[in-house]
Amino acid sequence: MRSVRDRIRHAVCFEVIGLIIVTPVAAWGFDQPMHDIGLVVLVSSLLATAWNYLYNLLFDHAMVRLTGSPHKSVAVRVFHAVLFEFGMLLVLMPFIAWYLGITLLQAFLMDVSFALFYLVYAFVFNWAYDVIFPIPHSAKERA
Repeated sequence: MRSVRDRIRHAVCFEVIGLIIVTPVAAWGFDQPMHDIGLVVLVSSLLATAWNYLYNLLFDHAMVRLTGSPHKSVAVRVFHAVLFEFGMLLVLMPFIAWYLGITLLQAFLMDVSFALFYLVYAFVFNWAYDVIFPIPHSAKERA
């Protein structure tokens, strides 16, 4: 299993890199002021960071309990990313509609766009993170 420090590094890196990519692209793509999209993305990021930490901790514990290891196959990585984004969609859609003064349908479409981006991004980021920062060998043996 990963340490608390490693999980915090994972969550912070994920969100910072995501913010750098998504904020200017979303402001341009949705024709919204950068500061409005920036705030939506920042609030979303803060909620996602907390959820990311908790979700990955619970998911890894479930993996160890069900399979004996926290290592994920491609299919499990896809399921992991989809389930994470579905939870985020349910929480963020009402906030986006309220803050930007748009309809729930518009917020849904915007949120789905964010979710699709983050779905691919989460898959790539998590795989890269596991390669760059592999789980220590001793942790693999304990699991």
